[in-house]
Amino acid sequence: MPKLKTHSGAKKRFNLTKNGKVKRARAFKSHILTKKDTKRTRRLRKNTYADKTNAAVVKLLIPYK
Repeated sequence: MPKLKTHSGAKKRFNLTKNGKVKRARAFKSHILTKKDTKRTRRLRKNTYADKTNAAVVKLLIPYK
């Protein structure tokens, strides 16, 4: 079986936990933050887990993480 290539974009965006869950950052935190209230931007700082429907695909993109 040949070695698999890791998806460059996915390796920057996702991590795997020890239990095999896919950890990700929340979206909508990069720009235009002035119109978003402080409570919302504070909530967006926290990490979360990828949905289980997408987790299998992400795990294929990052095989060696």
